[in-house]
Amino acid sequence: MRARATPAQPPPLPPSRRREAGDVTTRQTRRREMSRGDCVAMEPRAVGVSKQDIREQIWDHMESQNLADFPRPVHHRIPNFKSNKTLLVPTPRLRTGLFNKITPPPGATKDILRKCATSQGVRNYSVPIGLDSRVLVDLVVVGSVAVSEKGWRIGKGEGYADLEYAMMVSIGAVSKETPVVTIVHDCQVMDIPEELLEEHDIAVDYILTPTRVITTGCERPQPMGITWSKISREMMEKIPVLRSLRAREQQAGKDVTLQGEHQHLPEPGRQQAVPLSAGRRPPDTPGPEANSMEAARGSPAGEGAPLAADVYVGNLPRDARVSDLKRALRELGSVPLRLTWQGPQRRAFLRYPDSAAAQQAVSCLQGLRLGTDTLRVALARQQRDK
Repeated sequence: MRARATPAQPPPLPPSRRREAGDVTTRQTRRREMSRGDCVAMEPRAVGVSKQDIREQIWDHMESQNLADFPRPVHHRIPNFKSNKTLLVPTPRLRTGLFNKITPPPGATKDILRKCATSQGVRNYSVPIGLDSRVLVDLVVVGSVAVSEKGWRIGKGEGYADLEYAMMVSIGAVSKETPVVTIVHDCQVMDIPEELLEEHDIAVDYILTPTRVITTGCERPQPMGITWSKISREMMEKIPVLRSLRAREQQAGKDVTLQGEHQHLPEPGRQQAVPLSAGRRPPDTPGPEANSMEAARGSPAGEGAPLAADVYVGNLPRDARVSDLKRALRELGSVPLRLTWQGPQRRAFLRYPDSAAAQQAVSCLQGLRLGTDTLRVALARQQRDK
């Protein structure tokens, strides 16, 4: 457990800031502000002291102890604290990954901070977080259509919140101790029959409404990961990052049978694809100087092998690097056999083992962004002409 330094207490109010008729009285209990184990106790207040006196006391103390973050000085402001929270938001519709980290520009105005909380803000002021980033989430906030005081939750019916949570479990970002909070109107709090809940549904620990903070005390276990038998082929196509997670779990020996499928066992003697891991290449993979990447050992080649197919990627940002595209392809589970980079022309070509794999990659990469630019992805011209 990491030790946290507790800031020194603000000094008592000097006599010059007390009104002449005022006497010092000690409150029976001090107000304490709790933040993840830190406890700051306020000094006894003086009778007759004004609100402005208290403001000045706090502002002076925070400045002298260097407790506040930009903007400074803190006088006449609500202070921003150092080590404030990092906001991770799910990538919209999970099309290009799991998380985006909101990074407001230095000195962001209130208007910009408000925009950061919108879908436009996610596009303009965020960076994607890869599946290998080892991020740890301290608090999960979910939306709800209805929620009960027992912690049962109903979403809008698309399953994204449940799936996002399951994916976070899969990559180790959350554990059973991670609190889940929902923010709703009072009218959305109602009795929900427990029999409506399924294994993959998440429960909530706290409910925040305009009038109440409800501690549910829910003991229902949270999902332990992705329930692959609830995932359809259609969902796999819509959410490319699922393919990466499925490949990882399959390699770890877990049952990843999809909805409507029979459990698949590898055929004896057949080589299995090995996902490309960061920092390691198969021996036959060309280095970065060739601007290419291998998806697996044992690429189809020789007599009887299916014809390879190419995918065109255009509208690359002028300052983009080949490593940016490689990283995005890894995260989406669409690693090609070969990548041909043509940076000055703002385009690249991806080689896949056959036309079916190429078409799947085109579907997977639709809407992919590098920086602020949305890439154009299509079958290469020679493939379309076939």
